Amino acid sequence: MSTTTAETSQQDRLSESEFRNRLRELPPSAKLVAKVLEGDAPLSQGQLAEESLLPDRTVRYALNRLEKSDLVGSRYSFKDARKQVYFLNT
Repeated sequence: MSTTTAETSQQDRLSESEFRNRLRELPPSAKLVAKVLEGDAPLSQGQLAEESLLPDRTVRYALNRLEKSDLVGSRYSFKDARKQVYFLNT
């Protein structure tokens, strides 16, 4: 039996307490990127750097840490398929 994309995304969602517990263990840059995504998701890496005032390299590091913790998901942008956009898994 296969699952649809909507069902899969519902299963990937974290509870608020689980999200906060995982986020607590991450560096400040990851927390800031998560906070920016909380208000304006989905955003590209460049948009995150602009909104957070962090360097591109730091945003890239923060996104990698957030993805490894399953706190952030990504997909290709509908406006520009060359770019990934990021969103929270809450």
